[in-house]
Amino acid sequence: MTNQDVTVAIVEAIAEVEGREPHRLGYSLGTHVDTDAVERLAAMDNREWTLTFSVPDHEITVTGDGTITLDGEVVRELDADLSSEQH
Repeated sequence: MTNQDVTVAIVEAIAEVEGREPHRLGYSLGTHVDTDAVERLAAMDNREWTLTFSVPDHEITVTGDGTITLDGEVVRELDADLSSEQH
């Protein structure tokens, strides 16, 4: 998994919870969090990080081990090492 995939996985997780297609969310993830920063975190060798941010109707937490949590519920656990592949 590339570090850009983490932002795609976040959008897909939100869409899954909302029961809609990702392009039908009505907003861009980039308007609520710096997606470049998320990708840089995912690219780090250190996996001991946590990022929490809000989008409309949801609080999202992403951790260095690839866990994506929406509103306190784990919705995705990315199995690949986010930092193992570089652009």
